[in-house]
Amino acid sequence: MLDQLRVVLFRPKYPENIGSVARACLNMGVSDLVIVDPYNFNMDKALPLATAHARHVLETAPIVDTLEQAVDGCTAVYGTTARTGGWRKGIMNPDALAGVVDERLRGGGRVAVVFGPEDKGLTNEETSICSGLMTIPTSREGTSLNLAQAVVVVLYECFKRSLDAPFVPDGPPEERPTTVQEQATLFDNLQETLLAIDFLKDDNPDYWMLPVRRFFSKINLRRNEFNLLMGVCRQVKWFVNAYGPDKKNADK
Repeated sequence: MLDQLRVVLFRPKYPENIGSVARACLNMGVSDLVIVDPYNFNMDKALPLATAHARHVLETAPIVDTLEQAVDGCTAVYGTTARTGGWRKGIMNPDALAGVVDERLRGGGRVAVVFGPEDKGLTNEETSICSGLMTIPTSREGTSLNLAQAVVVVLYECFKRSLDAPFVPDGPPEERPTTVQEQATLFDNLQETLLAIDFLKDDNPDYWMLPVRRFFSKINLRRNEFNLLMGVCRQVKWFVNAYGPDKKNADK
C-alpha cells in the first residue's frame, strides 16, 4: 500500500529504537527502511524490539554511509525537525505531510522521510537535501518524542491517506518524476543562471535561493519539465555570455 515510501534513519543512536521503527514500518505497510551510519548498531539488541513479525524489515534494511546514498532514486525527500525558525520555513504537521506524500506517490514517485539522531536531529546542512520539513506538535510539558513514536505518527497519517484514497491507475502514464539528484542539478543550474542575470546577489546566494527551492518543493516536477527548465537555463546563460554587459565592455 505504501510500497514507494521509504523511511530513512540518519545516524540513530540506539539499536532498540531501530528495532521499534522496523515494527512501526510493518504496522503501517512500509517495507523500505534504510539506516545511515548508525552508532554502535547491534542486531541482537534490535531484533527483540522488531518482534518476529518485522524481523524481515530489519534484516533487509540496508546500512549506508551517507544521506545521499539513502535517498538515491527518490523523487522527494522530507525531513523531520523539532527546531523551527531561521532557514527552516514552511514546516508541515504530519497531516499536511501525509497529503503531500500521497500526491507524490500517486504520481509514481518514490518518497523518503528522514528522521535524524535522537539527541540532535538533522542539521541545516542535512535538511538542505529535503524537499520540505515536518514537525510533530506536542505539549510544552513534553516536547521530546521517542524515535519510533515519531515514525509511527508520521506513517499512520500516510497510511490513513492511502486507505481513504487507494491508488488506482487513471489514464495514460505520465513522465516519471525527477529524482532528488536531478532536482539538485536543476537548482545548481538555476542558481548559476539567476546569478548571471543579476537576479541573485553574490553575497550569500544559497540563502536567496531558499524561496526558489520552496517553490519547487510544491511541484511534482516531471523529467520532461526538468529538461525544459535545463534548456531555458542553458539558453539564458548563452545569451548573457554572448550579449551581456561584460561582452559589450569587451567589444569597446
